[in-house]
Amino acid sequence: MISEFYKMSGGGNDFIVIDNTDNSIPESKASGLAEKLCKRQLSVGADGLILICSSKEDDFKWLFYNSDGSVAEMCGNGARCAARFAYINGIAGRSMTFETLAGKIKAEIIDDNSVKVLMTPPLDANFNYSIEIDNKWLEVSSVNTGVPHVIIKSENIADEPLIETGRKIRFHDKYSPAGTNVNFYEITDDSTVAMRTYERGVEGETLACGTGAVAVAITANACENINFPVKIKTRSGATLTIHKQDNNFFLEGEARIIYQGVLNKEAYDYE
Repeated sequence: MISEFYKMSGGGNDFIVIDNTDNSIPESKASGLAEKLCKRQLSVGADGLILICSSKEDDFKWLFYNSDGSVAEMCGNGARCAARFAYINGIAGRSMTFETLAGKIKAEIIDDNSVKVLMTPPLDANFNYSIEIDNKWLEVSSVNTGVPHVIIKSENIADEPLIETGRKIRFHDKYSPAGTNVNFYEITDDSTVAMRTYERGVEGETLACGTGAVAVAITANACENINFPVKIKTRSGATLTIHKQDNNFFLEGEARIIYQGVLNKEAYDYE
């Protein structure tokens, strides 16, 4: 198997994107392939693998895998990269819909590298409650924006022990068995919020998280009266903008092509 691919970045999340509309990569092998290809230093390296597949009802369907090979229901930054890839390769027009495990996603190409995505409706919002970590009570909020997120307000996110605290919350009994992503946020002005994310499946900090950015914006609006549109400053330095129209939430930001290449067998055939 040798496949052409794009390496893309959405606000700091990087992805391997492959046109699989010919079904050359069977779904049964996709998880293992993702784990191999996403391994940094041994292969291409990425936060996730996106396979663009054919769909009978929409412009396309995607299969999305985290770097550990696990399946994710939704990824906002990945969705924007998938949309731009599909547009560039003639799979979809400037406005499109595609299938995910979280439901149908609508996307629109705004300009050369900016994409706006209509996110799935948020579920299970729960603000300002406490969970026990290391015999101490920590105030958190949570909301599912396609995948589950816990959100924690911080006065200085740069100093937060994100990996340590994030891992404990990610595997906390309250969020089992699926686990959760974990986000710290800090308000920087009336419309801007900085954030950091511990992402399940990656099991570490990522430079950005689209569904997390939406979860943070919803929480900051509900708990801190931050008005939409909310600008989210990610760890990568990129800014994501969260819009609200009626009860719909939109994620807007860059989706950059880093490079194109061809996968050799040695990219995934290693110990």
